Amino acid sequence: MKIQKVSIKDIAKKAGFSTTTVSRVLNGKAEEYRISLKSQKVIKQVAQEMQYVPNHFAANLRSGKSNSIALIVPSLSNPFFANMVSEINTEIRKQGYLTIIGNSDEDVEVEKMIVEQLWARNIEGLIIAPCGNESDHIKSLYNSGLPIVCVDRYFQQLDIPYVSTDNYLGAQIATNYLIENGHTHIHCIQGIHSSTPNILRVKGFTEAMQAAALNTFSIVGDNFTVQNGYLETKLLLQQDNTPTAILTLSNTIALGCMKALKEENISTPKDISLITFDEHPYLDFLSTPLSCIAQPVEDISRIAVKYLLAQINKQDIQPKKVLLKPNLQMKESVSRI
Repeated sequence: MKIQKVSIKDIAKKAGFSTTTVSRVLNGKAEEYRISLKSQKVIKQVAQEMQYVPNHFAANLRSGKSNSIALIVPSLSNPFFANMVSEINTEIRKQGYLTIIGNSDEDVEVEKMIVEQLWARNIEGLIIAPCGNESDHIKSLYNSGLPIVCVDRYFQQLDIPYVSTDNYLGAQIATNYLIENGHTHIHCIQGIHSSTPNILRVKGFTEAMQAAALNTFSIVGDNFTVQNGYLETKLLLQQDNTPTAILTLSNTIALGCMKALKEENISTPKDISLITFDEHPYLDFLSTPLSCIAQPVEDISRIAVKYLLAQINKQDIQPKKVLLKPNLQMKESVSRI
């Protein structure tokens, strides 16, 4: 069925007013031009009856504003980022903005292309979890006056505001929890080497092990994917001296790890204990509910949107760099030795 689009001229004809008067009422300028409440009521009622939909694109051309905010993440297939996108989108919508979502697929060249295309669409702000350590394309837009906030991943050396988790502390909490349960032979499966969260998580793990005078550990892996967790676990299990515990630096890595353990008939936590970064509801429905370091995604999302809107409204924000404390969720995947 073909839907006929209703124009301001159609409403003006039916309501018996000029197109100028109708336009002023529907664009919220009735009081400015002293249009009576009676006339406003008639025009709005006719517009509702005719199912009028405003042409925001035309309005944006006139105002120079898009009323849209861009949100770019490294992977929508990663449950952590999918959850974050949902939370941020909800917060942005509450403020009356439209969210344009981009997925960089962990490819900095794709990220650069998306950023360039969105800038051409006259976005009013950008929330981004950068996928690599290249920052010139983001720094350039920030210096040009585009409001930007980084979430989860960020650039420590730049002045661009960011909101993230204290990843160093999270890794220390997870590692110390394993050590407190008697584990001394622990391996870590990491993600993308250059990402700030990964760097800090590896540092937290390493320093916690060294502080406990434990040197029997390794750090392997190179991606926040299920495949990375699967392959690296398979390789670890080929060693003569297999670990008693594994720390994975994302829940996607943990899924691959659990798949490999199951294929090798290794029980968690009876044979090998497992703890991961990132909480997700599915972790509770696994045959062995997975202990994890939960990040405050909801708080990160709310602060990020608040900071972005402050920039859009030319307000000062302090502090510009926020790290929130993670939380240890103790479940059934870690045993005491």
